[in-house]
Amino acid sequence: MKKIAFFDTKPYDHTFFEKYGKDYEIKYFDNKLNADTAALAAGFDGVIAFVNDDLSAKTIEKLYEGGVRVAALRCAGYNNVDFRAAYEKITVVRVPAYSPYAVAEHAIALLLTLNRKVHKAYNRTRDFDFRLSGLVGFDLFGKTIGVIGTGKIGRCFVSICKGFSMKVLAYDPYPAKDSDIDYTDLDTLLAESDIISLHCPLTESTRHMINEDTIAKMKDGAYIINTSRGQLIDSEQLLSALKNGKIGGAGLDVYEEEGEFFFEDFSQTIVKDDILSLLVSLPNVIITSHQAFLTGEALENIAKTTINNLDEFFSDGKLTNEICYQCKTGDIGANCEKRKKGERCF
Repeated sequence: MKKIAFFDTKPYDHTFFEKYGKDYEIKYFDNKLNADTAALAAGFDGVIAFVNDDLSAKTIEKLYEGGVRVAALRCAGYNNVDFRAAYEKITVVRVPAYSPYAVAEHAIALLLTLNRKVHKAYNRTRDFDFRLSGLVGFDLFGKTIGVIGTGKIGRCFVSICKGFSMKVLAYDPYPAKDSDIDYTDLDTLLAESDIISLHCPLTESTRHMINEDTIAKMKDGAYIINTSRGQLIDSEQLLSALKNGKIGGAGLDVYEEEGEFFFEDFSQTIVKDDILSLLVSLPNVIITSHQAFLTGEALENIAKTTINNLDEFFSDGKLTNEICYQCKTGDIGANCEKRKKGERCF
């Protein structure tokens, strides 16, 4: 029976991994995976890692020295992996889609809560304060929403927005084929959108795509929603724009320095991240703790796909969700000559 080290474990992880991972000896560690904790995986055949685990070159080397030959990411993103270091040492697989509906629905929940001040009304009525002052929002009907990134999650979000009779503008360097999505260039989207929602991966080209220059191109008072990756937004510039009124509100499920804080309890701690502390304190900002994926359906799909990825690896079969080391995009797919032949990346 193959031994798997499971890092950054939360209580909800056990339910489905114990159900689908019965053919493996899985040891659950609360620790995040990094260069300091990689030694815990010594003697294991593989590791299961999460979005804020650090698979740097040093971590990869320690895992490899300890006998690990596969890293199964139980998430879609993989910007936390040093692929140059992993090549020909550790195979990396991921869960490319678990529930695009979960993330898209959370994005619209952030928008609705932020706009209609549901969180403020909830806190008031808990104290039997039924005043309506300060709770004015705006109709979503007829507003223009700019969607950056139209992968599975982005397209689900577009469908929801159309259900609200919103005008949807989209930007993606690789537009979805045969869709009825209204694509435009990024500058037009920024200038015309009342709300902007991010649904793209973190790459060198998208890092800090929301910055001082792009914010300046937006409508005054525009809202920003981000359920993708924190580093898509320059948090310092976002904070400045929120304070001076250029940005009307922000709903964030991610934060660029979230690895220091998210998924843990710091309620009794003085948080030493001034930008995060100020963002949390603003009345026109809602931050949730990277929970957009967190539905029962998504958790079950994550466990099933992760275990299936391990099954494929240890059976020497084709790896459906291997992340391609050879393609410039780092994607799992279409342009890799080896994968076109049904072969593994290495």
